[in-house]
Amino acid sequence: MDASKKVDLKIIIIGALGVGKTSLLLQYVHKTFHEDYQTTLGASILSKMVVVDNTLLKLQIWDTGGQERFRSMVSSFYKGSDGCILAFDVTDRDSFESLSYWRKEFLQTVIPTEQSFPMVVLGNKIDLKERQVSEEVASLWCLKKNIDYFEVSAKDDINIVQAFETLSRQALSRYQGNIERYFTDSIKLTPEDKARKKCC
Repeated sequence: MDASKKVDLKIIIIGALGVGKTSLLLQYVHKTFHEDYQTTLGASILSKMVVVDNTLLKLQIWDTGGQERFRSMVSSFYKGSDGCILAFDVTDRDSFESLSYWRKEFLQTVIPTEQSFPMVVLGNKIDLKERQVSEEVASLWCLKKNIDYFEVSAKDDINIVQAFETLSRQALSRYQGNIERYFTDSIKLTPEDKARKKCC
């Protein structure tokens, strides 16, 4: 692995208030969980170095506030994102039903023409019994939108690493594709170049 080929990727976690976005982030980066968290105001950012497909990635992960009054501010953090985590709470039906809003707003802000943007959905708090959203319902919603779905628990560290790794791989693939297209487009011969080669 060539350390000089480190790739910086911006990952953003969005979703309704109280779904556990901060818990997911802290479990992934620091392997810690606390029962009580203060509401995130705006956004907080943590970094993590990982290796995916022999490539060193520096993930800059943005944890955003889910409160209604911060939504206009939060959407300004979307720009420059390479991947997006949509999170909901399986014990809160409303948080699941708001996923369409969060996804639509994100895609409109970041790059409206690209519906296949690197994205995963996390159904958090599967360690709790008071479930309101079944795995089948959430999986079907994601299947219709071609998004990978993970049942996770920030508290018990279930499927967190797998979810972030899947998204990181998608984001890296898109990043490499954009680089390839950039270089391919920059060396194309234009019709004018070909015309100049003709002799009298």
